[in-house]
Amino acid sequence: FILLQFQKSTMRSGFFAARLFANSARSYSKQASLRETFERVVPEHQALVKQIKEQHGDKILGTCTVGQAYGGMRIKAMIWEPSLLDPEEGIRFRGLTIPETQKALPKGKDGDEPLPEALYWLLLTGQVPTKEQAHELSRDLASRSKVPDHVLETIARYPKNMHPMTQFSAAVLGLQTESKFFEAYQRGVPKADYWKYAFEDSLDLIAKLPVVAAHIYRNLYHNGNIISPDNNLDWGANFAHQLGYNDKSFHDLMRLYLVIHSDHEGGNVSAHTTHLVGSALSDPYLSFSAGLNGLAGPLHGLANQEVLRWTIAFREKLGNKDVSNEEIEKAVWDTLNSGKVVPGFGHAVLRKTDPRYTSQREFALKHLPEDPLFKLVSQLYHVVPRVLTEHGKTKNPWPNVDAHSGVLLQYYGLVEENYYTVLFGVSRALGVLAQLVWDRALNFPIERPKSVTSKWIAENIGK
Repeated sequence: FILLQFQKSTMRSGFFAARLFANSARSYSKQASLRETFERVVPEHQALVKQIKEQHGDKILGTCTVGQAYGGMRIKAMIWEPSLLDPEEGIRFRGLTIPETQKALPKGKDGDEPLPEALYWLLLTGQVPTKEQAHELSRDLASRSKVPDHVLETIARYPKNMHPMTQFSAAVLGLQTESKFFEAYQRGVPKADYWKYAFEDSLDLIAKLPVVAAHIYRNLYHNGNIISPDNNLDWGANFAHQLGYNDKSFHDLMRLYLVIHSDHEGGNVSAHTTHLVGSALSDPYLSFSAGLNGLAGPLHGLANQEVLRWTIAFREKLGNKDVSNEEIEKAVWDTLNSGKVVPGFGHAVLRKTDPRYTSQREFALKHLPEDPLFKLVSQLYHVVPRVLTEHGKTKNPWPNVDAHSGVLLQYYGLVEENYYTVLFGVSRALGVLAQLVWDRALNFPIERPKSVTSKWIAENIGK
């Protein structure tokens, strides 16, 4: 509770956000690199954590009921620095809302959306990079992006019926041969230096992920016709280029997609799994591969493709033609009355439209306002919340991020739905790997919650 109040008070008062902008506006005489910037931030945050532990270490952060233990552990019991979910404003990246993030971060050279690598800088350091710092980070990532031949050769031999996420997770494991953290640990480097090697691994891995993901895509869906990277492009645009898309607006969509899917607190399956495995001092490659396996689950990363399939089937049910809002409302009621759900609406925490949905809607209004699927999604946006509210079984009837992303990808021709979670995985690396560096900088211990049996609960609770 004390820590939660501390986070809320700093953000709500504007102090935290103001500090971000003050730091970003400060012009370093030598335009400090990401590592130099992070190295300056670490001692201050270490001191803050030490103070919190000394002053409030015995305070109760949250409690766990028997129902919560059986029901998904939705309790306050984890530290996650890069982001915090606000029930009214949605996800905040280091205190900044999605619209504030879009406004504050440096943009691509040929677009209007923020650079994902600039977001990584923000998630890691708590500071908004300058345009020059962001572009230098783009160049740094390009210089780190070469993938070992053994990984690319293995990807080329994967069977065509192997799911893209299985390939992605396995390929990241294959990259573990490049781990600087693993080598440093074997050499016995001091614990205080662990973060330096986790930092290097995280940057190396982020740099290589688009190359790996693009190879999987081109091997599966384009007969192994590989497109070489263009290292003059930024990280997101280069990923889109390697997938085979050179439309500048698609490059901007990729930047937006990679930013808004990057982090969502630490309790979700992919984030928590990466953190948990990393707490055993497994290197970032092993940890992130484990997180990807969680992301591949139908209840986590597969949601956007499920929503897209539902939307396409819903349009087919309506005759693949434009219809009135009244006809859509009737079809939605028919869906609910048959015992089915309308996917893409509702959220466990948010109590308004997901800002990540809104950012995609604004992109669509600008670039594809007449697309038939988008027009249907737009009508659903106006109709479904009213129906769900009247239906009375949904606390939050508003659309979430998954209700929109698939439609945008379809418009540009990226129609291979099974691949969408790989895009999600490339994006999610930004958040979970930023936290993994902090895990090592703050010397977090191995995570080991105490468990009990159902028999123990029956015999001991309430007595």
